[in-house]
Amino acid sequence: MEFSLPVRVYIEDTDAGGIVFYVNYLKFMERARTEWLRSLGFDKAGANRESFQFVVKSVEIEYSAPARLDDQLLVTAELLHCRGASMDIAQKVYRGDSILCSSKIVIACVSGANLKPMRIPTEMLTKIQDN
Repeated sequence: MEFSLPVRVYIEDTDAGGIVFYVNYLKFMERARTEWLRSLGFDKAGANRESFQFVVKSVEIEYSAPARLDDQLLVTAELLHCRGASMDIAQKVYRGDSILCSSKIVIACVSGANLKPMRIPTEMLTKIQDN
């Protein structure tokens, strides 16, 4: 199931040329993943970081076209694969029907105490896999 989040491009998102600075697409994608988890009932910002947290393990990204100031974008997140301690997530940024950017991001669950990999909590894993 694909989750989507509308995002407006503000001046702070653009570079001197008036287009979205490349790293800001990753910020838009982070927001979409956070809101996806929130929609499943997990407040990432309020998670007990002492017990676990999610970290980005890897990113593959391809830029196809630029977004510009005041564009209305749609950022998607779709679970591709979920293992015990990590998730592969496909993400895209659209302007209308045009794909501006696409990525595959691997998110790992780590212990808040020592940052070593750990299993995603069972309740969360079940809810993620069911949606």
